[in-house]
Amino acid sequence: MAPELGKIGAWLNPAHGDEARLKYAVEAETLGYGTVWLGVGVTPVAGLDLVERVLDATESITVATAIVNMWTNPATEVARSYRRVVARHPDRFLLGVGIGHPESITSYQRPMDKMVEYLGQLDEGGVPADRRVLAALGPKALALAEARAAGSHPYLTVPEHTRRARRALGPARLLAPEQTVVVDPDPVIARRIARHFLTNPYLSLRNYVNNLLSLGFIEADLAEDGSDRLVDALVPHGTPESILARSVEHLAAGADHVGVQVLTDGWADPMPGYRALAEVVRETPLT
Repeated sequence: MAPELGKIGAWLNPAHGDEARLKYAVEAETLGYGTVWLGVGVTPVAGLDLVERVLDATESITVATAIVNMWTNPATEVARSYRRVVARHPDRFLLGVGIGHPESITSYQRPMDKMVEYLGQLDEGGVPADRRVLAALGPKALALAEARAAGSHPYLTVPEHTRRARRALGPARLLAPEQTVVVDPDPVIARRIARHFLTNPYLSLRNYVNNLLSLGFIEADLAEDGSDRLVDALVPHGTPESILARSVEHLAAGADHVGVQVLTDGWADPMPGYRALAEVVRETPLT
């Protein structure tokens, strides 16, 4: 069985650096977040060193990777590191894996074959299917997540995608989308921060672009630095109350958990946003 995630988690971007994220994770636990998601990107992290450090420094929060890139992290090494970590912390680690995006990897070929091969190697290495999630957006990847993992951790999506993903995964699989937000009531400032994040690089990546087009956005929404409609849908902004409302939409659409990524100007400390959001979460029943 997958570790308990709670309803809302803190998703920490690797741009903040490992030392800062270790500190943020410790505070996230005190604030009541159920899970801390450690963003990875394409960086080789097969040793899972930061995961182990965060687990050592905390008592109960679940730690998840988002995501260990299959192209840059050999499955045999990841499995070996997984066994080391769970020997010390048997019920608090969820391994998130995925193939990333083709533009970042020169050898990126036949992604479905790679995912199937990689999951098989994790099986052989002793990583149980119910202790891993697959980054999945499209139907084929979601079907693989349903068959070979605890579920899926989709990134940069909207509640409509969550509804589709729940139908694809069925009722029994874990669905834990990421939700990027800007905790700022000024829409001009918030959209500037969100646009900088989206255009570098997501609006130029074909897997994200194709997914957004399938969800009803049009080419004009994706042109240049994105329409206000697109920015507001992908990166809700405003008060903590309005931002929590978007997470509630994901939960109502079938998500079990939402990993909230708080964006800040210039990658400043995101914890003020997490503190404000946590206060609202404590006052709001989530089902």
